[in-house]
Amino acid sequence: MPDLTLTRTPAARLTRFGGPALAAALLLAGCGVTVQNRLPAEALARQSQPAGTVYTGWRVFQDKCARCHGTDATGSAQAPDLTLRVRDMGERRFMTLVLSRYDWALPAGADAGSRDAQVEAVLQRQQGALRMPAWQGEPVVTAHISDLYAYLAARADGSQGAGRPQP
Repeated sequence: MPDLTLTRTPAARLTRFGGPALAAALLLAGCGVTVQNRLPAEALARQSQPAGTVYTGWRVFQDKCARCHGTDATGSAQAPDLTLRVRDMGERRFMTLVLSRYDWALPAGADAGSRDAQVEAVLQRQQGALRMPAWQGEPVVTAHISDLYAYLAARADGSQGAGRPQP
């Protein structure tokens, strides 16, 4: 009498019993698993951060700016609170102001002579006052302007507290 037992291969057994179970598991797993590509979000976050480093900016600030703006950039009788000024200022505007801005406070009714003469008088402290120097010719500030902005932006948004940042 012939043997009527069916011999199934492993693939055939998987198809008969495992196939539907595997399909159900994949279907259920698809409902609970969300795959997110975080690379674009991380790249955007990096792009929104200033190019410089907070610690280096703090060092430049202490050397060149703290005398007037206070050791924590919160202002003094001589200069304004930079945490407020930088809060709504972009990096490009900050760089433009720091590197090229002079505010001349000439006395009312000052002679309308040549600008060079007025500039020289201010520099010699004979009249008026120089409120914010342009730092364009200062190699340390020019080389580290992005770092300076990174420090002040961090102070302005609260991510860097008062005092020395971590290197």
